[in-house]
This record gives sequence, C-alpha cells and structure tokens, in this order.
Amino acid sequence: MIASFLQNFMQTQRQPVDGWSIAIFFLCLMILGPIFSVLLTAVGDSEGLWTHLYQTVLGRYVSNTVILMGGVGILAIGFGVSSAWVISRYDFAGRRGLEWMLLLPAAIPAYIVAYSYTEFFEYAGPVQATIREAFGWQNPGDYWFPEIRSLGGAMLVMASVLYPYIYMVTRIAFRLTPASLFEIALVHNRSQFWEVGLPLARPAIMAGLALVMMEVVSDFGTVEFFAIETITLGIFNVWLGMNNLVAAAQISIVGFCFILVLLGIEFYARSRQKYVSNSGNKVKLEMLIPSKLGVLSCWIVCVMPLLFGFFIPVGVLLALLASNNVIADFLAIREIIVNTVIMAAVAAFVIMLLSAFIVITSTFRSGLKIRKFALMASTGYAFPGTILAIGVLTFAGKLDGWIAALFGLEFQGILITSIAVLFFAYIVRFQAVGYGAMVSGVKRLPADMMNASRVLGQGYVKSIKRVIAPLLQSSFLAGMMLVFVDVMKELPMTLLLRPFNFETLATYTYQFAKDEMLEVAALPALMIVLSGLLPVILMSAMLRNYR
Repeated sequence: MIASFLQNFMQTQRQPVDGWSIAIFFLCLMILGPIFSVLLTAVGDSEGLWTHLYQTVLGRYVSNTVILMGGVGILAIGFGVSSAWVISRYDFAGRRGLEWMLLLPAAIPAYIVAYSYTEFFEYAGPVQATIREAFGWQNPGDYWFPEIRSLGGAMLVMASVLYPYIYMVTRIAFRLTPASLFEIALVHNRSQFWEVGLPLARPAIMAGLALVMMEVVSDFGTVEFFAIETITLGIFNVWLGMNNLVAAAQISIVGFCFILVLLGIEFYARSRQKYVSNSGNKVKLEMLIPSKLGVLSCWIVCVMPLLFGFFIPVGVLLALLASNNVIADFLAIREIIVNTVIMAAVAAFVIMLLSAFIVITSTFRSGLKIRKFALMASTGYAFPGTILAIGVLTFAGKLDGWIAALFGLEFQGILITSIAVLFFAYIVRFQAVGYGAMVSGVKRLPADMMNASRVLGQGYVKSIKRVIAPLLQSSFLAGMMLVFVDVMKELPMTLLLRPFNFETLATYTYQFAKDEMLEVAALPALMIVLSGLLPVILMSAMLRNYR
C-alpha cells in the first residue's frame, strides 16, 4: 500500500524522481507518523471510558479551555497591540530600551510565572502580608483578595508571557503601514489608531492571536499547577491517572479540532496580509511627540505587561535564590544541568541538520508535491506536547515491533525504554522551528544561484557544500539557538517520555514547585529564563532592522 501511494505521489512531480526526493518523502513520513498514530489510536476501544468522560468531565474540559483561550486572547491583545502602537508611533524618553524589553517575557515559560505568582500573591506572600499589616487585618475573613490559583489567575499568567507574539507582528504591521495613510487621517482629523493603524494591522493581530491560542491549548504546567481542568490536563490525567491511552487519544481529537481551527485562522490572516502601498511612497513616518501626561501614559502602557510578565516573576525567583546557598544549589543540580544542556544541544543540532536537508533538497531538487509534503511535516509545533507524546509513544511502539521482527529480537522496547524516544519527540515537535529558519534563509538566496553553480560544472552535492551551505550558516545557527531554548523549556513531552531517573531543568523545576518547594526550584527556573534571553535579544535586533 505504501509503495502504491509513493508511486502515485511521485508521478505528480514536475521534476524527475530521484533518491533525494524519496529520502525526503520517507523522512517527512516518519515525522508525521506520530500525528497519524494519534488518529489511529483514537479509533480503538476505550472500554467504555470515553462514554463516561463524555457524560461527566469532557464538557468541563472544553468549556474551561474555551474560556481560558478567550481571556488570554483579550488580555494578550490589550498588552500587545497597545504597547506596539506606543513604541511605533510615539517618541519619548526610554522608548529605545522599552522596545526590546517588551520581548523579555517571551523568555519565561508560563509555568515558571505561575509558580512565582503563587509565591508572590498567596495568603502568606508579601502582597497580602503587606495589606494585612497596613490595615490591621488578622485573617482572610477580614478582607477579600483575588485567588491567583484560579481561571482568572491563569489568564493573567499566560497573557503576560504570550503577548510578545502579538506585539512582534503588530509592531511590524504598524511599521509597514504607508506614512501617507496616517497623514490622510491627520488631514481629516480622524484617529490614526482606530481608523488606520488597527484596521490595517488586523490580519497580523489575528495571526499573532492564533499563535497565542495554540500556546494556551498546549500549556500543561500552568493549568496543572492551578488545577484548571483543560483538554491538555484531561489527556494527562486519563493517560497516567486512568491508564487508558485510547481514551486519552480520543480526548486529543478534541484538541485537534481546536488546533485545526486556529491554524485555519492563522493561514487566513496570513493570506490577507497584503495591505501595502504600490505607489512607491518612501516618505518616512514622523513620530508623534507626546505631552508630559502622554509620556507617563506611554510608560504605563509599556511597563504594565513587563511588570506582570518579567519583573515580578524574576524578582520573586531572585529573592528566593538570595536566601539560599547558591553554590550548594548549583552543585546539587550540576548533573541535571549537564543532562539538559547536552540533550538540548544534540537535539538542536540534529533537528537543524534534518531541517536543512529537507528545505534545501525540496527547494533545489524536488517538485511541488514534495515541498508541500515537507511543509505538512513542519506542523508538529502547532500541536500540544501531550497529544504528540501519545503519538510518539504509539508510533515508537510500532517501530520497536518492526525492529525486533527485522533482527529477530525478543525484546520490543529498544526505543520506548531509552532516551531515543524523547529525541524523536523533540524532532517531531520542533522540526517546524528549524524548517522555518532554513526556509527564511533559502528565500533570501538568488533564485538562479544553484543553476549558476551547476552550469559552472559543480555537481549537486558540491554546489550545496561550496555555495548554498555557507550562505545559510547564519540561518542554521539562529534556528539551532531557537530550538535549543525550546527544548530546554519543554515540559509535558519530557515529563511523559523521559526514562526513569532522568531529569531536566524543566522537570526538576516542575516537581519541586508542584510540592510547594519553590525555593529549591528557583535556581533551575532562573537558568531556564537565562537560556531564553539570547533569542529575545536576537528577535529585538531583527525587529529594529525590519523594513
């Protein structure tokens, strides 16, 4: 059946089929294997558990997920669009520093912010303790304070770290809007923001919002710590708590529906990002000079998301770290640090090699069908880690059976019982990051560069080695850095698929924070944050140079 499908697939290629195209096809098929495995697992027999879940908790999982998505979306749009507009249109003291600092929350995983907020806002935390001392209150019955470990608290936590998705794309949209349109609004005494900026940036905002929603659906650490029953947490509970992989896969199908809708919104918004001027207008847009009160307002708009998304959580972690013996804490987790760094570095290098091979070969050697198939294989990043973990485990189990049959082995757990299954999961999920980095690099190359090299007598492999690869080196390194940070922060897949007695900084932080021992988790949490700062600086430089 596979051979027949491959033959029909290859017959539609406009270019001759060769070994390179076949290699890419099977590589992409392996990457897509876990996603197909989830679908196949979901049609199995859950022994009546699915009916029970449908009648009891599934509605709560869906409603909590939808409410959480809505709340996070509203707050993230408020933070991202307002700060992007202020940075793009107003010239005030401190704007240069704030424009890159607004990206800092992207370096912090949401679950670390959730742990920090609980320490900061809970009854025994500094905020409520200060309030009780100031007003002479003695117990919780004397006053009301919002519960941070709630649905509303989760909305604030996630929006505070996810708004940079919207901030980045909206800021670019505002910068690309022709200056003449803003000038027309000024001439007619109309609002530049409501009449020009916001309508033209709407596709970019929707694209950024779709990415935020995908992260909300994918989140596990925050909702688990706050005890909010979402689809992702439901998958985790049914899989490990009830030991029913089929029912967990069936719940994953509901998560698939959310992801497909969000992907549709994102693609639709991206397809409508054509609001550009063809008039050749190169007039530079003059920045607005706010009044003293306006400067204060600009600072408030920019500092508020920074306060919630970066300064409070990092401040809490630093305060906890200051009360500990840092050297002893570091020595206690040095093996975990080595595990995490080696794991992330090797995974990042392997993923970028595969991504480079797929992108370069599909661009210069294969036809349109293979390129579309390669694009399809890069959608793993859009799916929650818990869903992919189910697919990876199922698919790896099948591969183990085939390997055992091929070599006549009795043991059928070579992949599942080793760290290889975790590497495979990272490839499936984060290959999209490497693919995007390499595609952006290939698109900057002259269209006929490969043909010119071939005309000069260089073969395909030599052309890649001597011409294409050196020009893609910066894209390769940038993608490798982004994948490295993503692997270091990854929690649900690592938690579900890691071998016994194998810890990373993310799983170590999660386990101690879950047991209310945040002082022990402070150092590894800060190390995760520090690892994310370099990509943030890179993104800031790219945004500043974007034209």
